[in-house]
Amino acid sequence: MAMSEQDVSRFGPGPGRRRPDTPAAPLGKLFDREPPYSREAEASLLGSMILDPNQIGDVMMVVRRPDDFYLVEHQHIYKAIIEVYDAHHSGDLVQIQEKLRSAGVYDLVGGGEKLVELAEAVPSAVNAPHYARIVAEKSKLRRLIDAAGRILYDAYHVGNLGPEGVKEVVDAAETAVFEIAEDETANEPEDLQTLLHKEMERLEAQDGQGYSGVPTGYGDLDELLRGLQPGELIIVAARPSMGKTALALNMAEQIALGGGASGKAEARCPIAVFSLEMSKGAVTQRLISARSGLSSHHLRSGHGVDFRKVIQACGELAQAPVFVDDTPNMSVMTLRARARRLYRQHKIRCIMIDYLQLLTAPSAARESRQVEVSSISRGIKALARELNVPIVCLSQLNRASEQREGNRPRMADLRESGSIEQDADVIVLLHREEYYHVQNPDWALENPDKVGIAELIVAKQRNGPTGVVKLKWDSGSTRFKNLDEYAREPVDIDRYNRPAAGAEPAPFAPQVFVPGRKTGPVAGHRDGGGPDRSGDAGIDDLPV
Repeated sequence: MAMSEQDVSRFGPGPGRRRPDTPAAPLGKLFDREPPYSREAEASLLGSMILDPNQIGDVMMVVRRPDDFYLVEHQHIYKAIIEVYDAHHSGDLVQIQEKLRSAGVYDLVGGGEKLVELAEAVPSAVNAPHYARIVAEKSKLRRLIDAAGRILYDAYHVGNLGPEGVKEVVDAAETAVFEIAEDETANEPEDLQTLLHKEMERLEAQDGQGYSGVPTGYGDLDELLRGLQPGELIIVAARPSMGKTALALNMAEQIALGGGASGKAEARCPIAVFSLEMSKGAVTQRLISARSGLSSHHLRSGHGVDFRKVIQACGELAQAPVFVDDTPNMSVMTLRARARRLYRQHKIRCIMIDYLQLLTAPSAARESRQVEVSSISRGIKALARELNVPIVCLSQLNRASEQREGNRPRMADLRESGSIEQDADVIVLLHREEYYHVQNPDWALENPDKVGIAELIVAKQRNGPTGVVKLKWDSGSTRFKNLDEYAREPVDIDRYNRPAAGAEPAPFAPQVFVPGRKTGPVAGHRDGGGPDRSGDAGIDDLPV
């Protein structure tokens, strides 16, 4: 029997788009059939719980919500039983009746006579777990039918959802079905002996094998964090132009290549990059620039490019299992659906998100920006736990650090939500002091050890120490490097001596002392003229 559009309209908008004043879609009769349920199993389960309250705790692990029962009177009775059990750890019949009276449903369910009838209908409560499984399974089938009806409704009304309607329908459908399947794999409590055995096995397997988490390729950071730990949310926060995106992409490249293009294939780690700010093309250019060491400015313009280095970098990057999604204005629901898909299809072991404040939350959470950001951070944390992979999520900091002496950021500077601090397992604050002195050549002369240096301030680590990790920053190729892998490079004073807009170039080349070199004109300056910027994109010319 074909379903008419009138039949479909009964279901209402699909998951995530229902208006607050729209009631849940009635299941009713589908194709002239009652939805799956077992009156006998529901009644026998309630009678078993009344007969033997010791069964209630085990039943609650299987039947998780009152609407797992189909009959409304059974829903009210179950709710009353578990509320009495939670409050008094008993299933006293008198207390259950009082709970039904206070809820105003005593007569609706049939009064005390109904409760006695349920208890007398079962000779023993020993089969309560069996009845609970039947009730839960029937509930899952009804939820699938309900989800299917909402998917049908959305498919018929996709034109009302805007240009991205089809994608939204697919994402909502996947989310609806996945949420039902999640109950099947819900975590069960485990005794400490089992947990200790698992931990010993993990420690034995990890012994001599390196880090327990996913290595980032930055040695000092990996030593502090022991790699990015599965199931954890790592927030990397900074003010604009500090290099958040560059750091995330550098990490993604190094994680995917397992420490380098020459590394073994089994060491490579599939990673998903959700870039809400930059296009796939821009992300690709950044990766090529960082890998080749070429100026990202030259790659964008196409002039002065060393194609041999580009070809070599592309050959190495082609081995990296990186999956880039550049969908703008993505909702948390859509991100979770796509991450699950990538996890199933490609077994991704890490996720990068650039950046948190560009995600959108469900309409119900948009009463204020703080509530919305809190909803987003909780959703990302739940995704990390669900897939058991580390998620590195970039975040903006407010302006407070720029008004502070030294400009050093703090956790309290996280923009728009204190809940980010609570949800995150690790918070890394990216800071480059030289950014605030780029127009001041005297600062570079007085602080040569800080030129080109970035600090990763690990301000929070739920299960480990905090600390500061220093990296070398190459503004031309937008790459962060380990300090111990590269020799100290000469101070590039040029970036600190740029004339203000409309000003004349400096008449003489600046002088700077670098250990191991004679004092003289800094490389990159024309004799007796201003700075030569023909090959330098510059620290404040790059969108970082």
